[in-house]
Amino acid sequence: MAEQLNLSNFEDARCYLRKLREDQIRDAAMVVQIWEDVLMNYAYNLGDELWLIYEQVCIAALDCQRSDLVMVCIGELENKFPKSLRVTRLKGMLYEAQDRYEKAQQLYEHILAEDETNMFARKRQVAILKAQGKTAEAINKLNDYLKEFMTDFEAWMEQCDLYIAENDYAKASFCMEELILSNPHNHLYHLKYAEIKYTQGGPENLEIARAYFSEAAKLNPHNLRSLFGLLMTASGLAVYHSKNSKERQANTKYAMWAAEQINEVYGNELTKSQISNMKITETIEKLLGEISAKTTN
Repeated sequence: MAEQLNLSNFEDARCYLRKLREDQIRDAAMVVQIWEDVLMNYAYNLGDELWLIYEQVCIAALDCQRSDLVMVCIGELENKFPKSLRVTRLKGMLYEAQDRYEKAQQLYEHILAEDETNMFARKRQVAILKAQGKTAEAINKLNDYLKEFMTDFEAWMEQCDLYIAENDYAKASFCMEELILSNPHNHLYHLKYAEIKYTQGGPENLEIARAYFSEAAKLNPHNLRSLFGLLMTASGLAVYHSKNSKERQANTKYAMWAAEQINEVYGNELTKSQISNMKITETIEKLLGEISAKTTN
């Protein structure tokens, strides 16, 4: 959308920030630039939308480590809404950015005392524990949260990442299973689940990984990560089943198919020179050659 607009124009810049809010996209550097270069000088023309933009710019400034701009936005919002929990939330995020976690925690506890169902404050408490390296405590806190907000898919993904950080792949797998059930057409969910099963290792997990790499590739044929995952998994299973001709042939077939798809994707996206420099073909041929050598011995 940005390419279609003249972001130095007031109305186009305003529409772009509105579109980012509606789609929940955080293009932090662009938001700060648009504010400072265009909208800041015409704030009086924004009407009530000004306060939404202040909040948006504040979060973007936090992402860009612009504490000066954060303070300006919070000051304006606090003057307008002195008792707002949303402004209190922003102050808590500023304290987090400054590593003042106790102050941030106090503000989030104040928010929860006023509104115990406030999802954002509870998730920020998890973020604080994670930032402090207290992964086990963050997991417990997020588990409590998920018991009440089971449809928060972003929280399930965060919990999965926390379990991976603790090398608890079985529980990470469970989180991804919940996400796949919630949206079976999201290829990224299938991909991440497959990668977890691949990491766990063993023939049974590799069989599962192969199935989910295949599904991810089916849902998004251009996802090279899925294709490489299928190639590696099928190759490993072909070697493992070297004495079982049926399983070996099936997995070799999967590996060959994945290799063909990888070459096709790269062939459409890169020049022959680029492919040669990356040694993609040589790497795949070497891998397939190793399969052939190990399965024929």
